[in-house]
Amino acid sequence: MPTTHTNPHAIAGMITRLNDAKYTRWTAQLRATGGCRQPIHLRGRVQHIDPATGQLLHSYSTATEPDGVLRLPCKTRRATRCPACAEVYRADTYQLIRAGLIGGKGVPPTVTAHPCVFATLTAPSFGTVHTRREKNGKVLPCHPRRNAPTCPHGQVMSCTARHDANEKCLGEPLCPDCYDYTGSVLFNATTPKLWQRFTDALRRRVAKLTGHTLRELRQHLTISFAKVAEYQRRGVVHLHAVIRLDGPTGPTSPPPAWATAELLTEAIRHAVKAVTVIVPAAADEPSRLMRWGTQLDIREITTDGDLSDVAVAGYVAKYATKAAECVGTLDRRINPLDDLTAFNLRDHPRRLITECLRLGALADLAHLRLAHWAHMLGFGGHFSTRSRHYATTIGLLRAARRAFTRTEEITTGRLPLFDEDTAVEIATWQYAGKGWSAGDALLAAALTGTPMAVAPPGGSL
Repeated sequence: MPTTHTNPHAIAGMITRLNDAKYTRWTAQLRATGGCRQPIHLRGRVQHIDPATGQLLHSYSTATEPDGVLRLPCKTRRATRCPACAEVYRADTYQLIRAGLIGGKGVPPTVTAHPCVFATLTAPSFGTVHTRREKNGKVLPCHPRRNAPTCPHGQVMSCTARHDANEKCLGEPLCPDCYDYTGSVLFNATTPKLWQRFTDALRRRVAKLTGHTLRELRQHLTISFAKVAEYQRRGVVHLHAVIRLDGPTGPTSPPPAWATAELLTEAIRHAVKAVTVIVPAAADEPSRLMRWGTQLDIREITTDGDLSDVAVAGYVAKYATKAAECVGTLDRRINPLDDLTAFNLRDHPRRLITECLRLGALADLAHLRLAHWAHMLGFGGHFSTRSRHYATTIGLLRAARRAFTRTEEITTGRLPLFDEDTAVEIATWQYAGKGWSAGDALLAAALTGTPMAVAPPGGSL
């Protein structure tokens, strides 16, 4: 993403904006976007009309706005693209997860008595990678091995270095030529299907352990969850999930007495081992059986223990705004015709991307859309999802924020009072680009302390 540069053109544009008669309104737009790094520009107008009398209740046009556009926040969840909007998304995710643990946002506080665990589902190994290990606060050697074997490519499969936490080699294979890049990207691509089959298997296992059919189980119990995906440095995703046992109507009803955290834990362990996804053979690639890794962490969530509702909500929300940046890939889609050597990529992420593009060109694997999700190293699922009964939604939280803003504008007199439910709205909007001009980006960065994105050539400004 391009950023501002202190050049004569940008300085001249900043001075022009400071002397603009609509500068105050421009700063109001900047505040309204929350300091968005790449705001969306819209042109258009909206009218609210009383259907009974035909009276014009309210009218707005962007013609009176600075540059004739209305700037709105981009609302991305990616912190690398817009820290301001990502922070809003992180905070909303935090409130959503915590509401499902202690109540609020439409969830009764009695939900704290429902059995609930925090589970981490991991990926299998695709080859030995550099890692940082600690024991009792002491950093241990990476992969020390006596008489370590030499791989077919001449690499000794041992590493005695005590890696720093920020070393770029972490997550990269000891021998890239031995590493299973095909398996890595195929696992990422099938993770959403593995999760779907895991939740189905979880319900079936709970039903079997309690002597019910699936239909009977729905009359006694609902399994609710919220999950988030996290990239490991080696380039594969693993999932963190809050899984809760509710009554038949969700968090508003208590689960039966036999629904315990121990029962849920046993069912999760079985479901993780039971599910698989078959990737069909394609060209010279054999079919593959994808499954979860052997490492599985399940801990009960409490209101006052080491794994509290605050800790879990904060942990999940942190990863809701991240993607594959820790691996060193790009935060935008990659065209199969792009020259990867033109990007500043380390060998490991470049090989992962190249493998996505190679497999994505195979007709039998087209349904995985690997080329489309090459920048995500094959993972095309949603990073943050929830079951229907878990808690509120991001959409409802945003709607509540809009309602609060409208009430505040009416109270201060900036917006006339009328019934939006009965008024007829006639609106015409047109996308006009995104980002800031060079001068505006420089000024906005000075006012917010955050680097801003310059509108691309042919953009809105």
